[in-house]
Amino acid sequence: MTHLADHLRREAKALGFDAMGLVRFAENDEAIARSGARLDEALAANHHATMGWMVETATRRADPRAMWPEARSAIVLAMNYGPEHDPLTILEEPEKGAISVYARHRDYHDVIKGRLKTLASKLVVREKRAQVKVFVDTAPLMEKPLAQLAGIGWQGKHTNLVSRDFGSWLFLGSILTDLVLEDAENGEDHCGTCRRCLDICPTDAFPAPYKLDAARCISYLTIEHHGPIPMEFRKSMGNRIFGCDDCLAVCPWNSFAKEASEAKLTVPDGTEAPRLADLLALDDAGFRQRFAGSPVKRVGRNRFVRNCLIAAGNSADETLISEVDDLARDADSVVAEAAQWAKGELAS
Repeated sequence: MTHLADHLRREAKALGFDAMGLVRFAENDEAIARSGARLDEALAANHHATMGWMVETATRRADPRAMWPEARSAIVLAMNYGPEHDPLTILEEPEKGAISVYARHRDYHDVIKGRLKTLASKLVVREKRAQVKVFVDTAPLMEKPLAQLAGIGWQGKHTNLVSRDFGSWLFLGSILTDLVLEDAENGEDHCGTCRRCLDICPTDAFPAPYKLDAARCISYLTIEHHGPIPMEFRKSMGNRIFGCDDCLAVCPWNSFAKEASEAKLTVPDGTEAPRLADLLALDDAGFRQRFAGSPVKRVGRNRFVRNCLIAAGNSADETLISEVDDLARDADSVVAEAAQWAKGELAS
């Protein structure tokens, strides 16, 4: 299978992937079982917050073969989305909204999935009897543990994948197959005694290294959480309106990271640091038009404007009072409540 692995690497590189690794499931039974046990532990501790789908899919998520019994191996692909500038500098501009690096460009699912299908098709053409299934984050497949088993990197103390070559900035996708492929050397943990990702978290979302409590995570609060933002986290959110990059951005391994080379993953002009005043003025149609093709679109106008109002309340920018006051009468009760809070903060 060595020649097949080399062939896949060449094809993956030609398709724009920056890293590839192979996992043979039979050789990694113990490691897969440990990942499943960590998932069970997190769910038992309610670290999944309101994401009930994680409980519903836990059995399939614990082992790729539970989702597809015929699967024997995985081809794990990674694409670099490293930012051009330090994403934390936007936090010093409270009149603007901080959007996570991964969401500043076209939805990566759209970019990666088509290329995974192309690579899978090439595999089927070469290995006529092969069966394949393609996954990009939306299925109950734990891709970060798979990426570690494939030798692409390791899950850091912030629970995200870290690469010696690309730091924290990698999108992942996987192809499962019934072929028995080569098995890579597992990624080795190089976090050492470093705690930067844990210590910088504005909401103290890490109860321990390698454990994340989603209910306290700004990414969860701004993207997955419905309803009002809990009061205890509003000031800590600052101007983060979609996601949070703090724990990723401070990783020392980012010193080896490279800027994204894929054109569809580079930041278009004007989208890196949008003005809160412009975002607060968005109605549903305006929101859909502005964020068409972006990951931001999936949260909907109301949740997004809710986030922007929290940022406005933290901005000390009195020029926003008029926009905030208008939203205090919004038809959506969550938006209206956030606007009332922001009015009080700006008035004080």
